[in-house]
Amino acid sequence: MNADELAAAHAIALDLGAWASAETRAYRVSDVDTKAHPADLVTELDRAIERRVRAVIAERFAEHAFVGEEYGGSPVAGKPTWYLDPVDGTTNLANGVPWTSFSLALAIDDRPLLGVVADPWRDIVFDARAGEGARQNGEPLHVGDTATLRGGVVSTELAGHEAWPGMLEFSRALTERFCTLRVMGSGTLTLLGPAAGRGSAAVVHRFSPIDHLAAVLIAHEAGAEVWDEAGRPSLFPAYGGVMVAAPGVADELFGAWHMALGRDRA
Repeated sequence: MNADELAAAHAIALDLGAWASAETRAYRVSDVDTKAHPADLVTELDRAIERRVRAVIAERFAEHAFVGEEYGGSPVAGKPTWYLDPVDGTTNLANGVPWTSFSLALAIDDRPLLGVVADPWRDIVFDARAGEGARQNGEPLHVGDTATLRGGVVSTELAGHEAWPGMLEFSRALTERFCTLRVMGSGTLTLLGPAAGRGSAAVVHRFSPIDHLAAVLIAHEAGAEVWDEAGRPSLFPAYGGVMVAAPGVADELFGAWHMALGRDRA
């Protein structure tokens, strides 16, 4: 993509994030359906937001690929591909918990170009473009200078409605460090948290570009460390989970994570 196309894509993504926030705040949950199992919920809001985003992107960038949470799709090698989760945290939405997000990212292969995350309940839109820093409602965003896990908060997410393998051990490792674990119900906001000043670090057991790519790009551009399960900097892990941390706690948290998984650091 050339600079003008990328700028246009960024502007459209920001507009869609603001629109999705307003739609989410105005929505009143009525019917709730299930997908893979009884704890895998979907509402008409999920579907309506995705239909609208797909239509807007298709009208302006017909040659781009699109992958969405509700209607699927596949990335195409070498082609700009959009990744969307219209409502990350649908279980929260369906149960009246105001902690959901909108996540939209654009990438070519494993190289993210831009990301937008909307936090409807706090009226915040986060965004970043690769190499150009991160913003919160248009103002520069920088990760805090956290030097220790002691007295801090680390966030994670369940594997659907279940604990992920090693999650209990991870919790115990943090307990030994006098650090508190939080599970809030939106992987997007969890990984964005350290950049937004919401805790010092986060781990998600399995990376998905639909749910996480926008968040990790924004966190990286804000100055956070973003590592894969092998301890390598990566914004698009090829397998396994992803860790986002303030620079001062990255090594300590990675050690706790890998001990919980029963692995040695590579």
